[in-house]
Amino acid sequence: MAKNIYARRSLIITAAMLSIAVLAGCFGRGGGAGGNAAEGRTELLVSAAASLQDSLNEIESRYEARYPEVDLIMNYGSSGALQKQIEQGAPADLFLSAGKKQMDALARGKLLSRQGTLLGNKLVVIASADSRETITGLRGLLDDRFRKIAVGAPETVPAGAYAKEAMTNAAVWEAVEPKLVFAKDVRQVLTYVESGNTEAGIVYLTDALASGRVKVIAEISSELHAPIVYPIGVMSASGQQREAKRFYDYLYSREALGIFTERGFTALSTP
Repeated sequence: MAKNIYARRSLIITAAMLSIAVLAGCFGRGGGAGGNAAEGRTELLVSAAASLQDSLNEIESRYEARYPEVDLIMNYGSSGALQKQIEQGAPADLFLSAGKKQMDALARGKLLSRQGTLLGNKLVVIASADSRETITGLRGLLDDRFRKIAVGAPETVPAGAYAKEAMTNAAVWEAVEPKLVFAKDVRQVLTYVESGNTEAGIVYLTDALASGRVKVIAEISSELHAPIVYPIGVMSASGQQREAKRFYDYLYSREALGIFTERGFTALSTP
């Protein structure tokens, strides 16, 4: 009889311990979509174009100071790669793209619950800060002084797609193409030029302004390419719709747009 009592007590204790473990797993970090209940905070996963990194890092600090219950998790990369990640099921609550094409693809797939157009930008040619080179337009890149020119891969990097369109319309693409070094995003283009691995590169104006190691040697006419826009969307699969839409609205606020415009972006519209 005593043996049965002890066995029964052992089973009860084991079951209780298992229940505690399950509850801890449910309410700990990652227990729910976007949840961080162990710290009493809600995680918002934000996938954003690499060219937005400096602005969003400051916005992240300000937003979390205002809403301490929110933890913004930033995932930076090329817009095309981020789009593919989302389409393949990678978690994201919001997506900020450097190109309309990528956001339109997600909209066609019915992956967005809300979308808008947030910012504009300009395309420029850069060289290292100590370079003496100057050119008056894209035809200047034909000069033998420019042996290597860094651009984003047109298939996945919107800045690269705009650059290819501009060079094609300026009738220099075929001649310049053998010189091109393709990068995974605009930040890598900056790195190539800063390090001297290429004599020039094509990036957004905001990226050029963010680096003290490069200078603008030519602005590319906006007439040579489609308008550069930064769409924003809330993912329909997000389990944090209310919080995601609140951050979406904040990005259109005077405070957030001020951070963007200080870094060279153009505010295009309101929600």
